[in-house]
Amino acid sequence: MSRVRPVLVLTHAPHEGPGRIALALADVPYGVRTVLDVAEPRLPALSELSGVVVMGGPMDADDVAGHPGLAAERALLAAAVDADVPVLGVCLGHQLLALSLGARLHRRTAREVGFAPVRVVADDPVLRGLGTAGSEPTVLHWHSDEVDLPEGATLLASSDATPVQAFRAGSAVGLQFHPELDAAMLDLWLTTPDMVAGMEDDEIAAIRDDGARHLPGLLPASARAFGAFAEQVRARG
Repeated sequence: MSRVRPVLVLTHAPHEGPGRIALALADVPYGVRTVLDVAEPRLPALSELSGVVVMGGPMDADDVAGHPGLAAERALLAAAVDADVPVLGVCLGHQLLALSLGARLHRRTAREVGFAPVRVVADDPVLRGLGTAGSEPTVLHWHSDEVDLPEGATLLASSDATPVQAFRAGSAVGLQFHPELDAAMLDLWLTTPDMVAGMEDDEIAAIRDDGARHLPGLLPASARAFGAFAEQVRARG
């Protein structure tokens, strides 16, 4: 059996790691890197990778002046789509993917924090793990920015506050919401000052209670979704 090339996982905050995505990649080598504030990071060539995963973070996706590494991430994502390399972008990663494909970012126009449904509007091999077209799975949201749908991309999921909750563009899928969390990671977020800044105690408690109610059903769903992404990675080899 030939060796599978590694997956590159890009992170932007210590508490926003790959979570359950890493479980799906258990038999696939992957490396986690943070290049956020590096003006010219040395990133692997796409020929050396079987996939790219880009996680969330608190910064604005277009803040290249404050975080110059974001420009390199966007360039890598655009090249990955061109090269048909499997890509998964989550929250900030979803926004960076959209920007890399020419879409616009809108700051502070769509605050959603907590568990709430999304409307699945199209079937997709990855998103299918969470829900098929016409379903409304409850997921964890944690964002205030949103993006337009990139030209030529397929809208996969939407909500009233955020019309583009998920999209597919060739080999890449972007998810504005957070299916990668388990109970331990949610607790970490709820006890991280940067994550809960400006939130009232009752809002934090409500999210914790909703997590206890919704995560048991979300965990197998996210395993199916990320398992489908891992299959795409293995197929690239």
